[in-house]
Amino acid sequence: MISIVFAEGSPTKPFEVAIDQEVSKSFSHFEKELHKIRTGRAHTSMLEDIKVVAYGTPMALKDVSAISAPEPQMLVVQPWDKGLIGDIERAIAMTDLGVTPLNDGNIIRVPLPKMSSARREELSKMLAKRLEECRIAIRAVRKDVHNLIREAEKGKKISEDYSKRLQALLQKVIDAGIEKTEQIAAKKENEIKSL
Repeated sequence: MISIVFAEGSPTKPFEVAIDQEVSKSFSHFEKELHKIRTGRAHTSMLEDIKVVAYGTPMALKDVSAISAPEPQMLVVQPWDKGLIGDIERAIAMTDLGVTPLNDGNIIRVPLPKMSSARREELSKMLAKRLEECRIAIRAVRKDVHNLIREAEKGKKISEDYSKRLQALLQKVIDAGIEKTEQIAAKKENEIKSL
């Protein structure tokens, strides 16, 4: 829940900064999700957050192994406990990355296949889904803050004019956040199409 304190006539900069911080959380999550969408090169973030059942507990792959990208089209996973190698292999195979892990008993190699047009289409859809999730999160911030402003106005903590000023400022910050998100998504879409 967002907690923003404002009073009639108080400077709007702290209000704007607080909203921007909330929007930035959604944007940061979106950027992290984009790293998982494969474009031309192997990147360790593609595998880092895959959940592996280790010692009876779901853990992130990065917490039970070393992940590296020795070649542009290859990821290598070296488990710290060789007993987990089968579980790690299954977890990687079950992702939506479209890869087939190769287990040699010590390490797991994950070759990244060449992009087919069907896979590009799939990645574009995944990108669109992540973009919409980010937009929804940003709109939720707008809704929460808008409700706080209305409650303050109804409670006579702020005037109608000040409320309108805060709502206009809120919309400006939200619009900027969505525009920034859409620019990053468009750049990623171009990367996907140029593979």
